Amino acid sequence: MFREMGEVPTDDLARELLDKSTSALAAALADGTYIGWLAVGDHGKVIAGAGAHIKQQLPRMSHDKARIEVMPVPLVVNVYTEPECRGQGVARALMRVLMKWASTLGSDRVVLHASDAGRPLYTSLGFHPTNEMRWFPPKDFDHN
Repeated sequence: MFREMGEVPTDDLARELLDKSTSALAAALADGTYIGWLAVGDHGKVIAGAGAHIKQQLPRMSHDKARIEVMPVPLVVNVYTEPECRGQGVARALMRVLMKWASTLGSDRVVLHASDAGRPLYTSLGFHPTNEMRWFPPKDFDHN
């Protein structure tokens, strides 16, 4: 997925990312801070997946400003469909399952960082752009 998005420039980094992700996901599955869903096609082959990293949050106002929310916020991650299975509604079905799960859990919101390719799907499911900004410390940042 990350290679397709142009985020992993070398095979060595791809292997390292896979190794570290495998360990981190195993730990998060074990402690309940990650949940995932897989779509299985013909012959038992996994054709798509979606996951949620369940993150504790500080108390916050609900989106409708009617109450204070304290539930964890699911961060959608690892949404991917094999290229030959795209355009068939598989990712949409996985996202609907994830959204129903989050609603049943009592989450007041679900967040994600959309790729350009995924943005139309998420918009069609009712996701809204927000005001998130990012800062990346430069290598020469003065820590004093």
